[in-house]
Amino acid sequence: MSALVNSGLWIAAIGCGVMAGIYFAFSTFVMRALALIPAERGIAAMQSINEVIVSSAFLPLFFGTSIVGLGLAGWSLMRWSEPGAWALLIGGAVYVVGMLGTTVAFNVPLNNSLAALDPTSVEAARFWPDYVQTWTRWNHVRTLASALASALFIVAITARP
Repeated sequence: MSALVNSGLWIAAIGCGVMAGIYFAFSTFVMRALALIPAERGIAAMQSINEVIVSSAFLPLFFGTSIVGLGLAGWSLMRWSEPGAWALLIGGAVYVVGMLGTTVAFNVPLNNSLAALDPTSVEAARFWPDYVQTWTRWNHVRTLASALASALFIVAITARP
């Protein structure tokens, strides 16, 4: 079981770190670049990104890291006396709530609303600035949650014998 937990810890630490990097890129320059071009082009680009992402390697990383993080958090409750168990619990909880929960509650509904719009419409042009601001704000939460979870999983790795 220890080898399985150690493997899970590395998968979670690296997976959360990669997710933090992806979200960081969107928060720091992708969304800003899309906001600076004409709304019609920015909307079309984001709609395309949202379509492509569901059939890319992103989704297995997204869900796989969530499952591993949740499993590690659950495992920590059964092995609370083991070194680093607290970091497993908090890391898993932060990732699942802060990344997965935020995505499901905020980013995906915004993406669905954007997908329903014709990029050339007046309605889309009015929606776009608020979409960019709100989507990016929630993406900051995902970035921070992923980075913090990665750090906590690294803490747990270093605490284990």
